[in-house]
Amino acid sequence: MWVTSSLETVRTPTVIALGNFDGIHQGHCQVIQSLLSNRSDTTQVTVVAFNPHPQAFFSGEHQPLLTPLPEKTALLEQLGVNQLVLIPFDQALANLSPQDFVQDILVAKLQAQFISVGFNFCFGYQRAGTAEDLVAIAGQYQIPVSITAPQTNGSEPISSSAIREALLVGNLEKAQQMLGRAYDLTGTVVKGQQLGRTLGFPTANLQVPTDKFCPRTGVYSVSVTSNLWSQPQPGVMNWGCRPTVDGQQPTLEVHLLDWSGDLYGHTVTVHLQQFLRSEQKFASLADLKAQIQADCEIARASLAAVV
Repeated sequence: MWVTSSLETVRTPTVIALGNFDGIHQGHCQVIQSLLSNRSDTTQVTVVAFNPHPQAFFSGEHQPLLTPLPEKTALLEQLGVNQLVLIPFDQALANLSPQDFVQDILVAKLQAQFISVGFNFCFGYQRAGTAEDLVAIAGQYQIPVSITAPQTNGSEPISSSAIREALLVGNLEKAQQMLGRAYDLTGTVVKGQQLGRTLGFPTANLQVPTDKFCPRTGVYSVSVTSNLWSQPQPGVMNWGCRPTVDGQQPTLEVHLLDWSGDLYGHTVTVHLQQFLRSEQKFASLADLKAQIQADCEIARASLAAVV
């Protein structure tokens, strides 16, 4: 997939989906599906997002992402997108009127033939332009616009913020329903204190991207994938500061139930399946070891139920 941050290197003409698409959740998939239904042999199926996120630009605050760029790119490619345009978001772009945004960016630079947005899409100076305004302005250039209606999980609208809230309370079932898949954490295995090995439960310490949104601290049953195995491996993940051993910094550790070996330097992906318990401080390492054993048994049972 072609990824560019320059409007001068965009492959045109395009059919485009506009938005930030953090999480690539079920609602985003509907917006993108509209593109696939309206592409032609000559158009590039293109997602147009902004970098940094406009909210982060105006607030000056770091915003962790459900899908950092490598994840977003891979997921979009799986959906059939062949171009991702990351427009640099700066004050000049923020100052563009809705009319100028369509004329200067969508028409002149992207040569858009079709546009797809969600129902709550806003654009232009002070977010003055609505999805309905986009229909009207794009219509001046004979560019059709599709507005995707709200997608719901039960009675609740699907959104990136709702997924973050679910992950922060350990409600993986809700997050999975909105995402349409398990929430993943991908990173490189690095050396840790190797305490788990001394307890009989060796763990892989995972270094995830600094801009990755992390869920509630605690213990999870997980499945783990890597190019080392042909099938996902069952495991238990602990995410937190390890209070029993007076840990100071949050660490992400994974114990594989049915595999042992050297993972250092390898990239693995942890697929969160079930939140098992909150992080807690134990009176002794013996008590911690007994709890880890119990966690492993519960995880194995819960993962068997998923298969």
